[in-house]
Amino acid sequence: MKCKLEDICCFRKEKVEVENLNTQNYISTENMLSNKRGITGASSLPTVLLTQKYKKDDVLVSNIRPYFKKIWQAKYDGGCSNDVLVFVPDSNIDKDFLYYVLADDDFFTYSMATSKGTKMPRGDKVSIMQYEVPLFDLHTQKKIASILKSLDEKIELNNKINNNLEQQAKTLFKSWFVDFEPF
Repeated sequence: MKCKLEDICCFRKEKVEVENLNTQNYISTENMLSNKRGITGASSLPTVLLTQKYKKDDVLVSNIRPYFKKIWQAKYDGGCSNDVLVFVPDSNIDKDFLYYVLADDDFFTYSMATSKGTKMPRGDKVSIMQYEVPLFDLHTQKKIASILKSLDEKIELNNKINNNLEQQAKTLFKSWFVDFEPF
């Protein structure tokens, strides 16, 4: 069975004062990483007084150039730019299941197909909420999300291991071939 995105979630409309934010909990399209790789720290805060609020477990999606596939599930509360869509799951929807529905390549393809503009296309909020999603009971949603989440955690761990090995290799290379230290 299918339903529309608007049937399982909504956009957060609350605001937060910028003075209560820092470069770690402020999210803009600039510090969201492409290809669903999460976020980095912001380089600066906006100069406005209020900005869009997000809460832990909300799903944040960059609304500019959807083809970059910038998405992050919030691990803490904070604020974000107006170019970031903040999705809040309804009470009958698992928060992780919503994340995986929105992280699907089909969602980004749909968002791009319904976007407006050519140089810097923006997803159309009304059209986005018309996106069709599979509808499962809460128990099945949790099972699906649990499997996908465990795979993502394994990928994240493998990336950390790879980064550590790369740093070790660079250190050894510098030691042996740049500084000419003995083996």
